[in-house]
Amino acid sequence: MSPMSSLLPPPPPLLPMTQVVCEVDALVSLGPAKHGERRYVPLRGGTVRGPELSGSVLEGGVDWQVLRADGVLEIAAHYVIRTDDGALIEVQSDGLRHGPAQVMARLARGEAVARDEYFFRTLVRFTTGAPAWLHLNRVMALAVGQREADRVKLDFYRIT
Repeated sequence: MSPMSSLLPPPPPLLPMTQVVCEVDALVSLGPAKHGERRYVPLRGGTVRGPELSGSVLEGGVDWQVLRADGVLEIAAHYVIRTDDGALIEVQSDGLRHGPAQVMARLARGEAVARDEYFFRTLVRFTTGAPAWLHLNRVMALAVGQREADRVKLDFYRIT
């Protein structure tokens, strides 16, 4: 054990929350910008299934991205979930995706790549006014993602 690890308390647990599977449209590039290639991916909707949150992703969300010169993709997704009971929950998800050049090239070609071959993590925050879901306004979640040709899978874990 390193001397530093003995100074820190154990990390907070992560509790499985839900899985989001979102269908996506084609990537749209705005071209080179001051911090890298600016682009976005329109979100077509999808499913939300899990022990804490179930429903659907509404069409109309957007995943804004900056592909930096160092190959790291900065992600800022913004979308809405409609729960099975009809409540609306805003989702803001900010993170990073990166990996070995050959793996990222396979992803760019739309090939199947296992999620453990690259890093795809986002920090997720929720906003809602629905009385049954107000507790989500105080939740932060970590999402582990996997990009596929026409969809994204995100496993959400509540940070306790």
